[in-house]
Amino acid sequence: MLELENNSVEQHDTTEEHQAQTLKTLSSLVCGQEYSSQAELRTVYHAITGEAIYQVSSHGISTKAIVDYAKKQGAAIATWTFHQRANALKQVAQYLLERKEHYYELAKATGCTRKDVWIDVEGGIGTLFAYSSLVRRELSDETALVEDAWIPLSKHGNFGAKHILTSKAGVALHIDAFNFPIWGMLEKIAPTLLAGVPCIVKPATEGAELTHAVVKDILASGFLPAGSLQLICGQIYDLIEHLNPQDTVTFTGSAATGQSLRANPHLNQYSIPFCMEADSVNSAILTEHANDETIDLFVREVFREMTTKAGQKCTAIRRAFVPAALLETVQTRLVAKLQKVVVGDPEIEGVTMGALASVKQKFSVAEKVEQLSEDAKIVLGGHLRQDFEIQAKNPEKGAFYPPTLLVCEQPTEAKHIHEVEAFGPVSTLMPYQNLAELADLVARGEGSLVASVVRNVDENIEALITKIAPWHGRVHILDAESAKESTGHGSPLPYLVHGGPGRAGGGEELGGLRAVKHYMQRTALQGSPNAMTQVGHSWTAGAQVFEDRVHPFKKDFDELRVGERLLTARRTVTEADIVNFACLSGDHFYAHMDKIAAADSLFGDRVAHGYFIVSAAAGLFVDAAAGPVIANYGMDNLRFVEPVKIGDTIQVELTCKQKTPKPQRDPEQKPHGVVVWDIKVKNQRNELVATYDILTLVERAA
Repeated sequence: MLELENNSVEQHDTTEEHQAQTLKTLSSLVCGQEYSSQAELRTVYHAITGEAIYQVSSHGISTKAIVDYAKKQGAAIATWTFHQRANALKQVAQYLLERKEHYYELAKATGCTRKDVWIDVEGGIGTLFAYSSLVRRELSDETALVEDAWIPLSKHGNFGAKHILTSKAGVALHIDAFNFPIWGMLEKIAPTLLAGVPCIVKPATEGAELTHAVVKDILASGFLPAGSLQLICGQIYDLIEHLNPQDTVTFTGSAATGQSLRANPHLNQYSIPFCMEADSVNSAILTEHANDETIDLFVREVFREMTTKAGQKCTAIRRAFVPAALLETVQTRLVAKLQKVVVGDPEIEGVTMGALASVKQKFSVAEKVEQLSEDAKIVLGGHLRQDFEIQAKNPEKGAFYPPTLLVCEQPTEAKHIHEVEAFGPVSTLMPYQNLAELADLVARGEGSLVASVVRNVDENIEALITKIAPWHGRVHILDAESAKESTGHGSPLPYLVHGGPGRAGGGEELGGLRAVKHYMQRTALQGSPNAMTQVGHSWTAGAQVFEDRVHPFKKDFDELRVGERLLTARRTVTEADIVNFACLSGDHFYAHMDKIAAADSLFGDRVAHGYFIVSAAAGLFVDAAAGPVIANYGMDNLRFVEPVKIGDTIQVELTCKQKTPKPQRDPEQKPHGVVVWDIKVKNQRNELVATYDILTLVERAA
């Protein structure tokens, strides 16, 4: 059975193995209960002291029961609306934030500094807040998402289509890496739960104590429906064999393990989506005309990526490209900064970089550095450990590895530096001669999560970006201007794609609403406007409308019906209207004011300002008296379709398109909701001259 862990050297100490028999065993949190086993136990050791701290085993667990529980119990989350899911996620985030100090304490065993743990703990919780806000802001309060506008497919508009996204009737299996046991899990479950799909989380064994603590707290909070989140500590055994085409698998970790999983015959047979985010040899590029300030920015960025989390980041800079003429300068400055790093136990004052996650990881990094040294010269760290004194009580027992810098003077002839990743504080400097050579060297990484381009503020890098962008999920452009507020090379953000092509796996773990949509099924619906309105809860042009003697602006949110329409009085546009609007707005564009120039234009005559038409339309459909409409706070999809000339007569069709109730943040606030109105402005020939949506806040009944 495939063990989803790093295939590096294990610790073997019979004394510690005996001691492990009395250790706590992390339970799996499945099927509404805790499950643990004393068979096939695997022991995890403290990254600083080397002491055994916990063990895991999922031996004998019923993977079929776990999948069934998610689909029967956890499927309740699909019945919630997007806003209900988002509000629950926000409550979960607040609940976890109140307990963050407990996670910081547990994280000490992983060898991290508090600054490193901040990324994992508060960065992960922040991702929940960000996704919750994004969905509440961008999506309607429905269970399904109508993705686009009406697509007419017939001459008279009685047949057309829309794309709709619905929650898949399955489960998402998330297999996570050891380097970010909290953030790595939260950034996956956030879009999944928002999509209305239950999750099964399988953390890496190193760091699983942190994942376990967070999941246990989430379940204890009671904000999510039963079965929507489960945790397996140990192996997943045959769980994949119980998945079906409605399910999704995501993986973060080594490319080798990811490819093994991706090749699973069951996944291929049932076309089960597999999203992989693999470690890659990410790059930093110093541009050809770098000045002194730019060099310092470059050195700072490479240094930060080598030492943050002891270099154990999937986004860390592994290849640093510099112009050949600047190689010695960059090397000297970078070595000087790295020599000031204090490696050891973060509990000791003055320590600036902690340990790797485990001793086996230390052995793995050392092995990879030996491979890299076949192509490059080690100029700091590596086997030259006398350069660094480890600040720890028993340094030989910890997973300490010094910052290691290599220099490859002939990168075009090298192989390992473009293919092998030492997952620790390791980077290789290499020179390039020109843009063509640089683009070729970057591409030899065969796909990466991110590249940083460090440039002078006024330097044009368009040609470089065009060449390297196809090989990356994200490109970070750093200069003196952006450096003031940049989140940095290695900071995946909830709104941006976190993934990359080729070796990086081809996945999109994050990416704003794209990540939410990844767990949903896109379906093209074809039918009549009335059918589209019924299914999408949003009025479609051509669908049935309702008219009433009472002006729709006199009705509160609950009284309004989707499809309710007001056909306004008419207004004839005069020359005085155009002149007065020009004086009021200051817009004296020739098409409105210059009769001779307008005659030579595509209009053939003077035309009214587009924004005058919008203003005049509001004058026609607005009811001036005080009522339940609180405010107009937005306009979407504005298009001016036909010109309006002097003497033309306009009329407006106002239709209630969509209604979304809003939660009350303040008990003193009046209950209200958002109403989207479809606006169509037509002329005397019944031709559409302008179309748009307006959004109003409308009071609800108390």
